[in-house]
Amino acid sequence: MKFRGKITDIACLNHFTRVVTTISKLTKTCVLRLTPDHLFFILSGKVTNGGVGMWCQLLQANFFQEYQMEGVSSEVQEICLEVSPEPWSRALKTVQSAKSVKLKLTRKHCACLTVAAELPTLSSLGRVVTHDVPVDVIPRRLWQEFQEPSVPDFDVSVYLPPLKTMKSVVDRMKNLSNFLVIEANLNGEMNLKIQTHLVSVTTHFKDLGSPPWGDVSSQDGGPSPSRDPEVMAGVTVDIRKLQQFLMGQQVNPSKAMCNMVHQNVVHLVLLHEDVSLQYFIPAVAEILCR
Repeated sequence: MKFRGKITDIACLNHFTRVVTTISKLTKTCVLRLTPDHLFFILSGKVTNGGVGMWCQLLQANFFQEYQMEGVSSEVQEICLEVSPEPWSRALKTVQSAKSVKLKLTRKHCACLTVAAELPTLSSLGRVVTHDVPVDVIPRRLWQEFQEPSVPDFDVSVYLPPLKTMKSVVDRMKNLSNFLVIEANLNGEMNLKIQTHLVSVTTHFKDLGSPPWGDVSSQDGGPSPSRDPEVMAGVTVDIRKLQQFLMGQQVNPSKAMCNMVHQNVVHLVLLHEDVSLQYFIPAVAEILCR
């Protein structure tokens, strides 16, 4: 079982650092799944148990100039590791001016993801800085928990408003309530709503547009064609979980969309040309909102 990757392009290093930093803002620990062609960051916080879920997929060829791996066996070319993305992000941030950065699975006092950066120097002697980030190797019998999540047929799919604008609205609403109602319809309208015994506040977004179904290959089915486009689907969520998603976003997506199953789950999707990030926020029970 081996993994070694090398990044020599500064733009690729910056982009990869932004992705890892985004993941570090969303979760303290996650699973890193390595295959010959892709890297996956996975959080299987089962929606039915009240936890958020995450699936981030990267095409390795768009980040690494060299990439070598050997899986757990010749038949199974995969490696699954439990990682803490925050120290990994810190290590990458300190080597942004490096001539090259190597990532390697090593065995020190424990299994580690080692970040070795060759830094520029005025002398003929090379200067290498190394960071060891401890990881846990996940046994193969547990891998079934870390497959791409299935998405139920949702009621509404809509493009998100500018994420900075959405974050500003959610930041203000967080001071009023712990819970937020997200509503949207097939006409491209979205409402963010706070309702308490003392106050009711709603922010309206219009003309957002609805994604043509089939753009996201990982999903199973779009909204029913017979659904009234005026009818809102709504999900009540923990506002802190939505705020965490918006605060951590550094991927700069070309497309950002929201799929909703009425009073069940919000499925947020960020698409970049070489990164896709899916984030699942479950509905909270109505009794908790009172």
